[in-house]
Amino acid sequence: MATKRSRDDHLVLWDRFRYARQRLTAVAPSVTKSQVAYLLISPFFVLFGLFLLFPVVYTVYLSFFEYQGIGQGNLFYVDFGLFHITFPQIAELQFVGLGNYTRMLGDSLFWQSMYNTTYILVIQVPIMIGLALALAIALNASFVRFKGAFRTAIALPVSANIVAYSTIFLILFNETGFINYLLSQVGIEPISWLRSEFWARKTIIGAVTWRWTGYNMIILLAGLQNIPQQLYEAAEIDGASRWEKFRYVTVPQLRPVLLFVVVLSTIGTFKLFAEPYVITDGGPTNATITIVQYIYEEAFVGSPNLGYASALTVIFVAIVSAISIAQIKLGGEE
Repeated sequence: MATKRSRDDHLVLWDRFRYARQRLTAVAPSVTKSQVAYLLISPFFVLFGLFLLFPVVYTVYLSFFEYQGIGQGNLFYVDFGLFHITFPQIAELQFVGLGNYTRMLGDSLFWQSMYNTTYILVIQVPIMIGLALALAIALNASFVRFKGAFRTAIALPVSANIVAYSTIFLILFNETGFINYLLSQVGIEPISWLRSEFWARKTIIGAVTWRWTGYNMIILLAGLQNIPQQLYEAAEIDGASRWEKFRYVTVPQLRPVLLFVVVLSTIGTFKLFAEPYVITDGGPTNATITIVQYIYEEAFVGSPNLGYASALTVIFVAIVSAISIAQIKLGGEE
């Protein structure tokens, strides 16, 4: 009897729950599948707007103002009755219009940083991509053994911590470092790698090339392995030499991958910060200061000038975007 009564009580509770759910469903608004989908992906849009979209929009907004310190008080608040949300004033700002942008025209350090970044880009990217392509072609050859070991060894530098490997280069290229020690063993006078404008730039180029060549080699090697072997066989039947097969088969088939590597390397070079900051600290006489390092110094070193730093960032992004679009257009890819 007790077991039967317990079962009846459970059935009564289940019926009550089922009837309550039916009543709630009847009064609740109907929800479509698309609305459910948008509800499920809404956390992404909230996080995207909070941590990516808002900083971008606020940077553009800040570029028209002069930063005068941390904000005091509240900007506005929203009252929901039972509770309210307060939005604090982020900073004390003074509107200057296009003043931050016109200031760049006479800013010699801005032009110096752009020249240094462009100098490194023009020399370093072709050397790096050329080395990466040569290594990829060598590892793609059928007669090469232990390809996995070679790929791992060449691509290993990209896993190194940026600050750590920059510090290693700082030690190696010091006046009393290991590189000058090797040069002295063969009768060559020590070189002022970090005190000479010419050699300081070359040191930065060498460091960046060492780290990223293997990474680009892996990408190019994947592109080479996707080229149909029948194209090479057809070229051999037509009597094509190795150079002709490279020029008329490898390069056209590899063009999308090469374009991707060029655009990616260009953006990466424009974003250089850790290497010149750690190895040369932008010196000597600002010979290696990059645009990103200059933005950092304007924003956070000494008296913060976030308004001008934001204007520099907007121009920097515009330049990089224009160069990337031009490369894609010249590469013939949509």
